[in-house]
This record gives sequence, C-alpha cells and structure tokens, in this order.
Amino acid sequence: MEGLLAMLPTEAAAAAAFVWTAALIIGLVVSLVVALLLWLIYREAVIIDGVASKIWDTGQMVANNTIHIPTLYRINEDIDKILVHALTINDGAAAIKKHAEGCDGCPSCLL
Repeated sequence: MEGLLAMLPTEAAAAAAFVWTAALIIGLVVSLVVALLLWLIYREAVIIDGVASKIWDTGQMVANNTIHIPTLYRINEDIDKILVHALTINDGAAAIKKHAEGCDGCPSCLL
C-alpha cells in the first residue's frame, strides 16, 4: 500500500489533475456499465414485446372463433331436424320399396 501512495502526485496542480482524471475515468466506466445495462433491458423488452404480440394475436383468433360458437349450436339443432326428416323419408322409401317388391300393380296402387 505504501508503494501505491508513493506514486500519487504531491503537488497541488498534479494532484488536482490526477483527481479529475480519475473521476473522469470512473465516470466513463460507470456510464459504460449503465449503457450496457440499459441496452440489455431494451433487448429483453423487445423480446417481451414480441412474445406479448404473439399472445395478443392468438387471443384475438381465439376470441374470433368463440364468436361462432352460438351459430354452431343453431346449425347443430337444424342438422338434428334435418336428420329426423331424412330418417322419415328413408323409412317411407323403405316402405315403398317393400310394397313395390310384393305388388304387381294392384288397382289400388295405380290410383
């Protein structure tokens, strides 16, 4: 430690110049560290913004799809009605086919 103290300037002008130089170097190092930390924060903020944007877009697509759910319920109800009618038509067609296979053109069928 005594060796380091011996290297410090003892004249007032030289000591003042040394203190200013040391203060400027320390200020520069602190400024560089702050700039590095701010850049790292900015980089992470950009990454977070990108991920948040993807989440927002996906959320909008989900919300857009949920709008159609009531319409799908109505369509499902209509399809059930169509199925009931289709089965009735199928049963009628089966009865006609059965009758046609056993009937050689009875008079009541021709009227």
